[in-house]
Amino acid sequence: MIKRKIISAAIAAILLSGCSAGGASSDSSPISSSESTSTDNSTSTDNSSGEYVPGERDQNGVYVAEGYAARLEYPLSEKDVNYAAKRFGYVYEQYLSGNNCKVFVSVVPDKNYFLAEKNDYPALDYAELVKLLTEKMDYAEYIDIFPLLELSDYYRTDTHWRQEKITDIAGFIAEKMGVKLSAEYTQEKLDKPFYGVHCRQADIEITPDELVYLKSAFMDDCKVLDGETNKYTDIYNMTLAAGDDPYDIFLSGAKSLITIENPSASADKELVIFRDSFASSIAPLLAEGYSKITLVDIRYISPQLLGRFVEFGGQDVLFLYSAPVLNNSITIK
Repeated sequence: MIKRKIISAAIAAILLSGCSAGGASSDSSPISSSESTSTDNSTSTDNSSGEYVPGERDQNGVYVAEGYAARLEYPLSEKDVNYAAKRFGYVYEQYLSGNNCKVFVSVVPDKNYFLAEKNDYPALDYAELVKLLTEKMDYAEYIDIFPLLELSDYYRTDTHWRQEKITDIAGFIAEKMGVKLSAEYTQEKLDKPFYGVHCRQADIEITPDELVYLKSAFMDDCKVLDGETNKYTDIYNMTLAAGDDPYDIFLSGAKSLITIENPSASADKELVIFRDSFASSIAPLLAEGYSKITLVDIRYISPQLLGRFVEFGGQDVLFLYSAPVLNNSITIK
């Protein structure tokens, strides 16, 4: 449980701004709250070898195929995956082992999983990434969501999955953790086009997205505590809809610590999610089944400090990370 008296944790999120199709200034910073990690691990290749040459069919690592923009993510960095596993292992040994916690891990593929290889772009070895990670996390049950996802579950212009498309993913993950979800949702959407992070990474021509968010009766009872400010906020922070990255409406974007309390939860259980920004849009759906969810982003708070703010014991614990973050794990403290 998050303690009420919290010292604000420093955040190093760099928000990219602008869009060629309808935004403002451009910023080529490689890391953002949108997991806009990219080709730091890539190497140039010679045309004579028949291999891909960076820059030939992409712009700043961004390419468009089948109406979707994606940023190249290759090759697999075993060093980065091992480092991520090492940090997760530290969390387990320090806080979870012997504390009656049920531990799970799941990996979110990025759009390249559906686009890159079939369109002759270099692709990450996702099976090997998962294998490397899970072999070093033998204390955690792996939840495989790859077969449930498809390209249309993602935004055309942004890294993330679409909340309205992942209710089945939330239900599957919850079921694997022993919780049943059955809520009905209504869809709300922003009244302006959504130009995602890829528009700010490259000058591309692409149809903008609609940003849809889901409402349900149980959400009206939820209380969301920002662990950095020690103030209550909303599941959907609509003040951020007009900002550079409207995806930040989901649980206020990049936050080191945030909790969702649901007094009408279907089960008196607690969940801790170690996460990146993909969890911001799925955690509100999981909240139906848990009396409390604590989201921890160890890119912005050191694992060594967690004991000051979170009490571990008897919770379900989910490590939910996207492939690009695992493959560029220097962002993890």
